[in-house]
Amino acid sequence: MTDPKPTANRSHGTGTWSSIRTERAALAAELEDLTDEQWATPSLCTGLTVREVLAHLTAGASLTTVRWLAGVIRCRFDFDKQVAVRLAEQVGATPAETLERFRRIVPSTTKPALPVIAVLGETLVHGEDIRRPLGIRHDYPIDVVTQVAEYYRGSDLVVVAKGRVGGLRLVADDGPFTTGSGPVVSGPTLALVMAMTGRAAYCDDLEGDGVELLRGRCGTA
Repeated sequence: MTDPKPTANRSHGTGTWSSIRTERAALAAELEDLTDEQWATPSLCTGLTVREVLAHLTAGASLTTVRWLAGVIRCRFDFDKQVAVRLAEQVGATPAETLERFRRIVPSTTKPALPVIAVLGETLVHGEDIRRPLGIRHDYPIDVVTQVAEYYRGSDLVVVAKGRVGGLRLVADDGPFTTGSGPVVSGPTLALVMAMTGRAAYCDDLEGDGVELLRGRCGTA
């Protein structure tokens, strides 16, 4: 897309990368003292432990577009297999190694062919995939969560979100985010983001006539 204000666009990207680094660093700090049992806790990503989701985040921050495309071709365009292969590369021999590998990519700006906002969304959503099962509460700046919500409401690029909330009106009760028309789903912006991306557990934090419809649309993450 052509941007008539390239300087402003670069500034926005710089700010988003700053948010990504901040959220990665916060997640690494929160996971420092986990026991082996906690590392093995099932995440909100079906079939993955919290340790494996962290390795998935590391893999995503280690892939250039060229490496990503080469892996997709090698996996014969089986995207799930590509994800599994890259995760296995980054999980390490022990939970301590998994965490250390993640710490190393905290400042990384490496990414496959995705917009920077998609990387922020992945960081936030997968961070919550880890935190909620562990009972870890993290407070995000409302402008950061709103930015992610605005992205997902118009995109099905990485995960179906736009399609999932079609025919519903989403209204945040802690920030400015609103979208759509139809039965209302209201609550914290973070819960709206997580439900938009298929995490049914967060529907428990929402209310309104459209909640059960949205819950029914939440599948595997």
